[in-house]
Amino acid sequence: MSKKFEGQIVVITGGSNGIGEGIAKGFAQKGATVCIADLDDVRGKEVQKEIEDEGGTATFFHMDVKIEEDVKRIIHQVDKQFGKIDILINNAGISKSIPFLDLTLEEWDDIIHTNLRSVFLVSREAAKIMPPGGRIINISSTRAEMSEPNSEAYAASKGGIVSLTHAIAASLQIKGITVNCISPGWIQTVGYEGLNKNDHLQHWSNRVGRPEDIAKACFYFSDPENDFINGQNIIVDGGMTRKMIYEE
Repeated sequence: MSKKFEGQIVVITGGSNGIGEGIAKGFAQKGATVCIADLDDVRGKEVQKEIEDEGGTATFFHMDVKIEEDVKRIIHQVDKQFGKIDILINNAGISKSIPFLDLTLEEWDDIIHTNLRSVFLVSREAAKIMPPGGRIINISSTRAEMSEPNSEAYAASKGGIVSLTHAIAASLQIKGITVNCISPGWIQTVGYEGLNKNDHLQHWSNRVGRPEDIAKACFYFSDPENDFINGQNIIVDGGMTRKMIYEE
């Protein structure tokens, strides 16, 4: 297997589960040293061990991405231990379906702070120790472009990530750091075998997505040769957001 990212230090927020776990394992397989930053200590340490058992290199860091001092502390620890961050994947996020008229300010703030403020905080601190050629990749969602009922805070946070991506890209051009965004569609993180035929065939790609599909997009943005793509958002959803859907 190609060790394309050997010697690279990759920080992945929300790397203990789901898409983040898939990204962490993907980069480890390609030779990167993976730093998993998450609140889920138990699963995070399990993912670290699974990576190590496969011959990869990983370290788990307990971090609350909403808290500025926590972010600063962990980025400092990564810098002290590894001396740099080459690639940052801002993946941490939560989603809650709450009726709009019942949505409290505390619930709104929790989602916005976890999903959006975290991208600002972690990117700001990581960029301070990134060498030229560094890569920041933010995980948004197709919910930045389309919505279901009762998803206001989540949609706002993901739309904000897309906008924040090109704003940070503009600011970090002087440091030679590119900043891009990935908006996943339906990515099934558990129980893939339990999906039915209609689940798959409603996608133009004829299947539901997997975490490794998002990892591959991260590889693309992280490739040292891909420095001319910057400030962009790529949708990875099997074609779903391009469908015209009418109720019959």
